[in-house]
Amino acid sequence: MSDVIAPETAAPAAKVETPFRRFVSEFFESRIATVALCVLGLIILLAVLAPWITPQNPYDLAQVDVLDGRLPPGSEAFAGYTMWLGSDGSGRDLYSAILYGLRISLSVGVASGIIALAIGMAIGLLAAYAGGRTENIIMRVVDLQLSFPAALVALMLVAILGKGIDKIILALVVAQWAYYARTVRGTALVERNKEYVEAAQCLGLSRLRVVFRHILPNCLAPLIVVGTVQTAHAISLEATLSFLGVGLPQTEPSLGVLIANGFEYMLSGRYWISVFPGLALLFTVVSINLVGDQLRDVLNPRLKK
Repeated sequence: MSDVIAPETAAPAAKVETPFRRFVSEFFESRIATVALCVLGLIILLAVLAPWITPQNPYDLAQVDVLDGRLPPGSEAFAGYTMWLGSDGSGRDLYSAILYGLRISLSVGVASGIIALAIGMAIGLLAAYAGGRTENIIMRVVDLQLSFPAALVALMLVAILGKGIDKIILALVVAQWAYYARTVRGTALVERNKEYVEAAQCLGLSRLRVVFRHILPNCLAPLIVVGTVQTAHAISLEATLSFLGVGLPQTEPSLGVLIANGFEYMLSGRYWISVFPGLALLFTVVSINLVGDQLRDVLNPRLKK
């Protein structure tokens, strides 16, 4: 009786590991970064859904009652709803005010970061690719900008321009663009001397195409890390300016304004007016920084274990 040869079983096809899958798997290796990303996602979701999940619009003075001022957490408002986090001195529901304040803080931080990134990226690429006197002039301006503290620059500009979201964004852009310019210039100098740039130049490609199609994509990794950290810095800087009274007006309470409103009541035992907005600001800034640290570890090959 002839032996029956069993058909060979086909080996399971191995999954192709794309760069994106590798990036995701390496990012979620850190439990701290995973928790920080979840917290940040929850904060953003709450800020986006604020008009639909809050009982009060703190920007609408018709909905704010002075009789509800300085109520402790869990008190019932004059309108009938429960103020789970209490109220501030103006009668705003702190739960509603914090979520609306997060909308302002996040929008100011992201908007100023994107504009500063675009300006700094263009200036940094120009300095790295042009070289010579142009690079020296640009980098001396960058060094001059970085020699002043960002808070001092933003404080002077806001004091001159006045209050308002657009004024705050402009001040933050002026205070931050130099960080992006220096980061892009340093990375672009390394990429400019590589073989693929020389090959592109030998093919007769235009300078703009060499810069934006070949050099810029290889500069995005450090830009993502710097952009994440600078967004957290912009949020804390806006809160600092608002706390000092030179940022946003009282009718548009950001987290800094809410903290400042309760500062005078801290010694009288009404801690919730400043503590709860301060915790919201703390969780936001810390979660963004932790995500940025993990992005730095993943995107920088020298830091990989």
